[in-house]
Amino acid sequence: MEIIQIVGLGFVVAILTLVLKEQKPLFAFLLAAITGIYIFLFLLGKISAIIRVLEQLAGQTNIDLMFLKTILKIIGIAYIAEFGAQIVRDSGLESVASKIELAGKVLIMVMAIPIISVIIETVVKLLPA
Repeated sequence: MEIIQIVGLGFVVAILTLVLKEQKPLFAFLLAAITGIYIFLFLLGKISAIIRVLEQLAGQTNIDLMFLKTILKIIGIAYIAEFGAQIVRDSGLESVASKIELAGKVLIMVMAIPIISVIIETVVKLLPA
C-alpha cells in the first residue's frame, strides 16, 4: 500500500529532521522541503489519472470542458497554495505562509468568476419576469 510507504517516509524524515534541527537547521528544512516535493511528484501520476477520468465523464455527459478545466485549476491552486504555505510554515515564517494562503484564495476567486457568472445568469433566467 502506497500510503504506508508515504507515512513511513514521513516518520523517518520527521525523526531525521528532529535530530538535524539541533545541529544544522538549514539541512533539516531542506530535508523536509525535498521530502514534501518528492511526495508531491509521486502523487502527480495519481492526479493525472483522476483528471483523465473526470474528462471522460465530462465528455460522456456533455458538460462544457471549460467548467471542468476551471474547477481543476481551482483545485490545483488550492493544493499548491497549501503545499507552499506548509513548506514556508515549516521554516517558521507564519506571516509569509498566511500571505501565500491569501494569494491562493484570491486566485481561486478570480478563477471562479466565469462559473459564478453562469450560475447567476441561469438563476436569473429561471426567475419569473
